[in-house]
Amino acid sequence: MSPKQQRGEATVDLLLTTALRVYAESGQQGFTVNAIVAASGVSLGSLYHHFGSFDGLAAALYIRCMDQLCDDMVASLTRCRTARTGIRTWVASYLRFTRENRDIALFLHASAYSGYLVAHAEEIGAAKAAKFAAITDWLRVRVERGEIAALPAPVIEVLVMGPVTEVARRWLSSTYEIDLAEVTRLLPDLIWRSLRPDQDGAEPRSRTTA
Repeated sequence: MSPKQQRGEATVDLLLTTALRVYAESGQQGFTVNAIVAASGVSLGSLYHHFGSFDGLAAALYIRCMDQLCDDMVASLTRCRTARTGIRTWVASYLRFTRENRDIALFLHASAYSGYLVAHAEEIGAAKAAKFAAITDWLRVRVERGEIAALPAPVIEVLVMGPVTEVARRWLSSTYEIDLAEVTRLLPDLIWRSLRPDQDGAEPRSRTTA
């Protein structure tokens, strides 16, 4: 990598790191291009050079935060050999990441209805699909083996991610009294029960050991 490329990557990293800090300290209203430029010391022209627009910067930050969350979940899940342990670990890893990386989790949840997600929906969707491919493959094998209820992968994702994202949203908002430690103790088993292969009407398609 040339020195120019190294400087460019360093500038991108500085802008994204600063943008997350600005959001964490100032919230949605203070999350502006002028605030990020002032806090980072990077020129407005350089920001537009690397990201094209403020929305481009915000979308890139969202993808980076999502990558960090997904990498943590995938690393935790793919180490597990049994379906029960994997599902429980997947749930627990999301909640642990939320607790340990509050700024990242807050930005991800607060960005759900932001304009930059709409403007960069295709790019974000592709990044998410790439990250979730490992989870989808892990699930497919265990559904085929009859270790998880024979449900479509998107349905399984909703059954796992729906409860944990709602818990995280409420905990991050500080509006609700959420004991994250207690939820982390209870929720993994509750979600696993909804995915066990012995549920009525959810017979496994195959019990072959693919």
